[in-house]
Amino acid sequence: MGELAELANVTKRTVDYYTTKGLLKASRSDSNYRFYDKAAIDQLGFIEECKKNGLSLEEIKQLLICRDLKETDITTASRELEEKLKELNTDLGTILSMLENADGNSKLHLKKTISRESLSLIQTLLLLLV
Repeated sequence: MGELAELANVTKRTVDYYTTKGLLKASRSDSNYRFYDKAAIDQLGFIEECKKNGLSLEEIKQLLICRDLKETDITTASRELEEKLKELNTDLGTILSMLENADGNSKLHLKKTISRESLSLIQTLLLLLV
């Protein structure tokens, strides 16, 4: 921690505070010493620059999270979302088919048991999938 502080031209207390706030990540040795990788120097510089520009630590934390997202992570999340939408589309098709084939009493019972939130969700899904 002391080496990092010296390299980044900040105090050890600053490094400790940023680590406690989740702005810096450290690994621990067997003897419980903190170790920081080389990227921590750049990250400290980024944090200090953001502070000079008037950003709060919470805003800086959000920027660091966004900065750490890799394109592959975004692509993976996008694919997972597409899969979920396909599954929902299939489920919705099944529900609509069942509704079309249901008699009047079954439809009335369904209307009474489905919440307004569920109906809104179904309508939203239909709009997204059409």
